[in-house]
Amino acid sequence: MRRLLPLSALRAFEAAARHGSFKRAAAELGVTPTAISHQVRQLEEQLGLSLFERRTRQIVATAAGRRLFPVLRDGFDAFAEAVEALRAPAARRVLTLSATTAFTARWLVPRLGGFRAAFPDLDLRLHASEAVVDLHAGEADAAVRYGSGPYPDLVAEPLLQERFAPLCSPRLGLRVPGDLRGVTLLHGEWRQPTPRTPSWRLWCAQAGVQGIDLEAGITFTDDSHLAQAAVAGQGVALLSLVLAADLLAEGLLVQPFGPALEGEHYHFLHTRAAASRADLERLRDWLLAGLQGGRT
Repeated sequence: MRRLLPLSALRAFEAAARHGSFKRAAAELGVTPTAISHQVRQLEEQLGLSLFERRTRQIVATAAGRRLFPVLRDGFDAFAEAVEALRAPAARRVLTLSATTAFTARWLVPRLGGFRAAFPDLDLRLHASEAVVDLHAGEADAAVRYGSGPYPDLVAEPLLQERFAPLCSPRLGLRVPGDLRGVTLLHGEWRQPTPRTPSWRLWCAQAGVQGIDLEAGITFTDDSHLAQAAVAGQGVALLSLVLAADLLAEGLLVQPFGPALEGEHYHFLHTRAAASRADLERLRDWLLAGLQGGRT
């Protein structure tokens, strides 16, 4: 049966299903959209069923197509990993890790020296972006993402649950929650807020603090600017205890009082085909050690 597998047609179908487009699949494979359509049609004729519903400027996988796609996707990912391992077994391994700009700048970058010392045989490439990368397309080997998901067709390993607390410069001299009435509240603007998104309203409700104008203050669209304003003594901000760990350790920020709000989890994401890769296991373990045990 293996000799009869129409590999080129299967590859054309997998690319079309992944992109949801014959045109984009053709661009990836370096052929024409007509060639992709022809190969998919031949595969459908051989199987005796339809794999796509063809609509105006759109293709939608049928039930059979949805069943076939993940098997082919994972298989081609595994082929690529095996071929790459054989092509240059002695070459240095370069790992591309995708993460948000804030996590990259404030947690990963300060710890790159520790990574190099722990893994001199691995080169780490950081992809900082708020956009979700396509791990199946090889845009990155793994990703660190904050949130509850879901992360379809990916392995999501929890790293650490985030916590947020009032942080400020020690120069402000805050001691008790009531001191917030005399300082400026600094607000962060979240792109995709959830019921667990930290806010001063949520914090005051949990802390039992009243009599504070929760709408007043300064709002920042960039989380790094929010932290810089707090360091500069411009007010008090609800900041991530993970991302502000170094600022707290250096004494640039203090947590004058609680409570801390629980946030979502950070997850380490990769494809199922990459689940057995030793280099990704080493990267995951390094992240876990650093996030759960402090600076590495």
